[in-house]
Amino acid sequence: MNDVRPESLKRIETSAQAKAYIENEVASIKKQVGNKKVLLALSGGVDSSVCAALLIKAIGKNLVCVHVNHGLLRKGESEQVISVFKEQLGATLIYVDAVDRFLDNLKGISDPEDKRKTIGKIFIDVFKEESQKLNDISFLGQGTIYPDILESKGVKAHHNVGGLPEELGFELVEPVKFLYKDEVRIVGKELGLPDSMVYRQPFPGPGLGVRCLGAITRDRLEALRESDYILRDEFKKANLEGKVWQYFTIVPDLKSTGITDGMRTFEWPVIIRAVNTRDAVSATVEEIPYEILFKIRDRILSEVKGVNRVLYDITNKPTATIEWE
Repeated sequence: MNDVRPESLKRIETSAQAKAYIENEVASIKKQVGNKKVLLALSGGVDSSVCAALLIKAIGKNLVCVHVNHGLLRKGESEQVISVFKEQLGATLIYVDAVDRFLDNLKGISDPEDKRKTIGKIFIDVFKEESQKLNDISFLGQGTIYPDILESKGVKAHHNVGGLPEELGFELVEPVKFLYKDEVRIVGKELGLPDSMVYRQPFPGPGLGVRCLGAITRDRLEALRESDYILRDEFKKANLEGKVWQYFTIVPDLKSTGITDGMRTFEWPVIIRAVNTRDAVSATVEEIPYEILFKIRDRILSEVKGVNRVLYDITNKPTATIEWE
């Protein structure tokens, strides 16, 4: 895999530069794919959405999108993906409900790399099964971006870096693999994607699996999903959506003592993470007013079952990565 950004590729900062990139990439995709079909994992995130839009522009109906609900998505996410892509954009979209399959296979696995590998393996199995149903898939499209490649060098494995087993018979198509996140957004705008999609905050391929620290349990995963929804809801009300690049909650596999309604509790903490960055290679913590943090805290403690503490992570990248796992 060629993982060095070409010297000829200048930073994309303007609409004109994005237009030129699209023209070149569409031509490259057509040359690589020809009249064959591409299977794409469509999460609805920025990277996969822009990847899909580029592929649609290049090969049209020869792109088959697959949305896999692995049980590690944010609240209401699958419904939103189906609404936007299938109903509004008219994409060929296959929905796969694989919640039990993923969570059953992840049971008891606590090592972050093992979790990523397990999630990646099941994804490959799902795509293999879907491609066999279609019988004529030759390529796999992936929304790999350049920070994914850089971080895979000695930091952590990424679900979309490193290629697929040869027995699958798929060749990769990665139209945004040399772009940074801000460049992907500019390209997405030029492709005509809605702002709600282009400026959607990043979400890791393994989803909430890397934010439910340690071995994933369904009850802790639900606490994570609900606390994440509350955080996003309060950020929206405070008009912070466009001011903070990425924000989410984490629920670790540990408990602490607390008091609720005069009774002793032994429950999980929820950790809030909110950072700003230009290229995802480095990031700084956003200073959130205490008034907003207190609203989030109060809602989480009153609405999320099994939680008795709310914490705020104030660590920049480096030394921390943006995600905890």
